[in-house]
Amino acid sequence: MIQFFKNEGESYKINEKCRKSGDKIASFLNENKIASVLITDCCENQFAAYCLAEGMALGNYQFIKYKTEQKSNSLQEIYIDSTQINKLQYEHLNILTDAVYKCRNLVNEPLTFLDAVSFSEIITQMAKDANVKVDVFNKTKIESLKMGGLIAVNRGSIDPPTFSVLEWKPKEHKNTKPFVFVGKGVVYDTGGVNIKPGDSMLDMKCDMGGAAAVVCAIYAIAKAKLPIHVVGLIPSTDNRPDGNAYVPGDVITMFTGKTVEIMNTDAEGRLILADALGYASKYQPELVIDLATLTGAASRAIGPYGIVAMHANAETEFDNLKNSGQNVYERLAEFPFWEEYGELIKSDVADIKNLGGSEAGMITAGKFLQEFTDYPFIHLDIAGPVFLSKKDSYRGKAATGVGVRLLFDFILSKI
Repeated sequence: MIQFFKNEGESYKINEKCRKSGDKIASFLNENKIASVLITDCCENQFAAYCLAEGMALGNYQFIKYKTEQKSNSLQEIYIDSTQINKLQYEHLNILTDAVYKCRNLVNEPLTFLDAVSFSEIITQMAKDANVKVDVFNKTKIESLKMGGLIAVNRGSIDPPTFSVLEWKPKEHKNTKPFVFVGKGVVYDTGGVNIKPGDSMLDMKCDMGGAAAVVCAIYAIAKAKLPIHVVGLIPSTDNRPDGNAYVPGDVITMFTGKTVEIMNTDAEGRLILADALGYASKYQPELVIDLATLTGAASRAIGPYGIVAMHANAETEFDNLKNSGQNVYERLAEFPFWEEYGELIKSDVADIKNLGGSEAGMITAGKFLQEFTDYPFIHLDIAGPVFLSKKDSYRGKAATGVGVRLLFDFILSKI
């Protein structure tokens, strides 16, 4: 039995300490082959026991699918006896733990298992399990829609692209315009013709972390039956070199009709996202949020400790999302989005180019995406926290599932 006592300080920092303590306790329980634990509280911190249990549950995650000798953790059950947590919060904790596990599983899967088609099949099954409407566009449909970015990136692949559309629209939804989430779904990124160095390619199965987060967040939102209309858009392909691959100097025409000069084939994520952002306009959205492992510059700027963020015409909603980031400790670091950065992506031969040079790379990538929006827009670059090289408490090692809890908390705040 664990009994929790009062602590002083900022609540969101205390809650994070509770999560990290929960991870340590889970490790202790597993080391001692203990299968269940009971948490009680006797303090005024409403979320202390919840966050302790959350840290235990998330820290207990394992990805051992490909181990021939599987050694599963002993901890199987976490009980909470708390006057501060209601039945709905218990349900949300179970749903979110499941959704984060699913997200981590997707990001940890290698390309041999998860190409764009198999990803869309998993998305379809998850959507059906949660009563979410889903439609998957195949290559023929994508070509008919003239999604030039997705088509170009896919040209070097032996596998066809997909474009998945998820929609959770409960009968009594509270919003008149939907919130649209867009996730980068590059299932593996070699860099294309501008091929990455070998050591930079090892973890590139995680380049669909934004897509996984969007899918699993909508799955959780629907499982919790939150009365908010939400749409998810997932463009997916791998990026490989081939005799038919797109090359630097190419000019492609995007879904919106805007033309793009290709400066580097390793700046591919923004191309497939741009088609999805253009497609999002058909929903006349209240807000669009994209999540993407978009730039190494974002990771170099703030490391694995937060999410690089920028926005256009979305001041209030950005503040709301930032508050959700504090709540779940997936914090947003706001970067400037000044119009001068847009000058860096102007092209001499096309409307814009897909790379802005060596300076402020995470911002120029965001400005590129903004070119395809006509609605309030928030861009989240999750390159830093999506996949960790060493264990970091309850976030674990490798895939973290970043973005799932953030988007869920943001939508929950709309009720």
